[in-house]
Parts: sequence; structure tokens; C-alpha cells
Amino acid sequence: MSAAQTQGVHHITLNGADRQTSIDFWEGVLGMPFVFEQPNLDDPAVNHLYFDPGDGRLITIFTSEDRAPDSYPNPNGIGNLHHLAFAVSRTVYETAVERLKNEGFASSGEVDRGFMDSIYFRDPLGQLIELACYKFEPPDGFTHTEVLREAHDIRLAAGDYNITVEHLTEAAAKLTSS
Repeated sequence: MSAAQTQGVHHITLNGADRQTSIDFWEGVLGMPFVFEQPNLDDPAVNHLYFDPGDGRLITIFTSEDRAPDSYPNPNGIGNLHHLAFAVSRTVYETAVERLKNEGFASSGEVDRGFMDSIYFRDPLGQLIELACYKFEPPDGFTHTEVLREAHDIRLAAGDYNITVEHLTEAAAKLTSS
């Protein structure tokens, strides 16, 4: 059997609580415009909300007015979703910890991931959310993934533990000189 060739994420659907909790979080806290809603076509007793995460794709939430928010962290077992990561600009990243605090959300604070910076926090339903900001912009004509793939090879050749800004710089130079 040959592999199916995906073309990117179409949408992600999460089980939510009530409608307003979802709108308040996804649009109010994360700034994702509410696009539309309709019944869940597989279960008309459940509502289906659609939000734009900023890239024209969709995050969708199944809601029902008889579901109450439960902020207990979601299970972290095999096959379960660990976290959702959303790309943010450097400006948004630099103000996110304070903005989340003002909205009542505790966060990890800023976390250095070598090639990106991250902030983690839990949504009102216990799902771990990451706001991620790359430390680099790829050269014209290349993607973040292409730079990271090249930086990974450079890191391995150097015997380094993780990708750093130095690996990214060397990768970008190598890609543009080819």
C-alpha cells in the first residue's frame, strides 16, 4: 500500500463544553475569529463551532449547553492529544504571559526551545495549549521545515544535543548557497 500524501492540516476538532465557554476562549483569549456554527451533522443534539486560527484553516469545537467546563488536565496517555501549538508573532509572544495572566490563565512563562520560544497554559477544559514563536525566518523561497531539516543534519554532524540559533544560521546559509 502506498502512503497517502497529505497537503497540510485541514481542521482540528475538539470536544468543548457550552457554546459561550468556547467563544470566550477561542475568540476572546486567542483572538481566533468565530467563522460560523451549525449542528454537528453526525449528532444534531451537539453544536459545531468553527474558528479561524489565522492561516485560513479551521479549529472546530463540538459544544452542548448541558456540558459544564471542567479544567482538570486532560489525560496524558498513549494515543491522547498532548498539546496544541499555535504560531504567534514575536510581538504577541512577548506580551502573552502578561495577557494570559490578566485573563486569569496561569502559564509556564517563556520557555526556550532552541529554534523557537514557547509559552504553555491550559484552556478552560484542561487542554494544554502552546503559543510558539520561531527564532528565525526562512530565506526567501524556503520554508521553516526546510531550514529545520538542514539544521537538524548540521546538529547531528556536530554531535549537539538540540538545534540552536547557530545551526539555523548555518542551515539558512547552506540553503541559499546551493
